[in-house]
Amino acid sequence: TLKSFLFPKPFGLELKISGRQAANAAWTALLLPRSCALCAGLEAELNGQLHGQHLAKAVVLRAVQGFLQSPRPPKALVLSFHGWSGTGKNFVARMVATHLFRDGLRSDCVRVFVSLLHFPHHNYVDSYKVRANSRGGPVGWAGALLIFDEAEKLHSNLLDAITPFMAQHTSKGQADQQRSIFLFLSNLGGNTINEVALEFWRAGRAREEIPLELLEHSSALGENSYAHRQLLREKLIDFVVPFLPLEYQHVRLCARDAFLARGLPYTEATLDQVAQMMVFVPKEEKLFSAQGCKSVPQRINYFLP
Repeated sequence: TLKSFLFPKPFGLELKISGRQAANAAWTALLLPRSCALCAGLEAELNGQLHGQHLAKAVVLRAVQGFLQSPRPPKALVLSFHGWSGTGKNFVARMVATHLFRDGLRSDCVRVFVSLLHFPHHNYVDSYKVRANSRGGPVGWAGALLIFDEAEKLHSNLLDAITPFMAQHTSKGQADQQRSIFLFLSNLGGNTINEVALEFWRAGRAREEIPLELLEHSSALGENSYAHRQLLREKLIDFVVPFLPLEYQHVRLCARDAFLARGLPYTEATLDQVAQMMVFVPKEEKLFSAQGCKSVPQRINYFLP
């Protein structure tokens, strides 16, 4: 079934669980006691590795922590990440997977879908469901992490099929899927978010002063797609998570992290050289990296001995 395709294994476990009581027991006995430690680790990595995204840090941590510490979540946790490419959306999704599951993105509890890669043809939605049936899965679980990249390109029929797994249910039999986390990643609203950040900069205001409420509204309404409209209409999105455009200083920090991750020496001048290789926009201000930090790890190869 589509259900067994989306939720292949118990949340954070490596065994199959059958029945609602067993799923609840696993959640209560194994995950809840570890939730504080999981979130402490996530917070430390967000603070140390995610640059220029004070809003995303706060929202993701608060949302995940509250969800994990709830014995009976009323529905699956649904987060919608918005912003330009290279600003950290996939990076944060990977962090969440790493701190929830021992094997991170490689865990059987995690599913990563890229819309045009996994579901390229809207005429074949039914065949995607048939393919899902062949994947198999446990007879029960206590949730999963599902990541949809390029979410704005999801076909309407496919979104209709997964919507029930995100909705609030009163049925006892739906308790398992309510423990799942859905992350939708898209570029929707990215231009509008950037415009807001640019306006604050021109007004001499720090980007940290940008209120979440302003960007939640901008990223939800600035651009649109069927997928996003439906998620909003059904009130399935719990938090809109805006990712701000990255500035020169943030690119330097990304370069530093890339050198450190590979155990390579660097100088402040080298970090400047890496940052100067990036294209910055708008044309006049040259304030934001057009690619964020996306190509930084590859660019440091230029400086290897």
